[in-house]
Amino acid sequence: MDLGITGRRAIVCASSKGLGRACAKALAEAGCEVFVNGRNKEELRRTAQEIRNATGVVVHEVAGDLDDPPTRAALLAACPEPDVLVNNNGGPPFKAFEAITREDILAGIEANMLTPAALAQAVLPGMAERKFGRIINITSSSVRAPIAGLDVSSGARAGLTAFLAAAARAHARDNVTINSIQPGSFDTDRIKASIARTAAQRGLSTEEARAEALKRSPAGRFGDPAELGALCAFLASAWAGFITGQSILIDGGAFPGAF
Repeated sequence: MDLGITGRRAIVCASSKGLGRACAKALAEAGCEVFVNGRNKEELRRTAQEIRNATGVVVHEVAGDLDDPPTRAALLAACPEPDVLVNNNGGPPFKAFEAITREDILAGIEANMLTPAALAQAVLPGMAERKFGRIINITSSSVRAPIAGLDVSSGARAGLTAFLAAAARAHARDNVTINSIQPGSFDTDRIKASIARTAAQRGLSTEEARAEALKRSPAGRFGDPAELGALCAFLASAWAGFITGQSILIDGGAFPGAF
């Protein structure tokens, strides 16, 4: 399927690995010129080269921490007129509710609400003027069904979703859409760290802890990051102009609701 975005310019935040990398690769496969970002320069360089080799598209590298305003400014300087913005950032670590500090909350809000909100505000006017824009926020299934230990992440990402909800409707007539993807358990470094932590806490092997986690999934497996990347590319496509203000769950059926 031709997604109709060949030649479009896409900023993909926190895309040197994991779900962000999958989104960058899927957009490159759809023909976008991609601007990737990550804190580890060597890891970012490898990812960018792998995407270039696999797709033949132009891939730009902008290294740095998104929470630092100079990094966001560098991204926007490298791509001042993006057609697609994929907001993604690392989430706060697991922490017991009683142990969460004010500083933890402020850091989570900075990374998972304020930073993506600032990028969305920066690119929206140009997208509206050019009559094409796609903003896709990678949030979490915990926004819909909170997970103990991810309280800061859930709250900050829910705040981002609500903050952008009115803007999504206001800019629909400009062919600019704003949507969120809510991933469940995907086979990334984050889920591996979670399994290792569970194994250590309960005296299990990592294989046993992984097997238990898989039993809780109706699909019987973790998600493949490429599956989320494909969803991201579709939401960025010319065919997704009538989808806006939505939070799309991709969790293998783990959320038990009918709607």
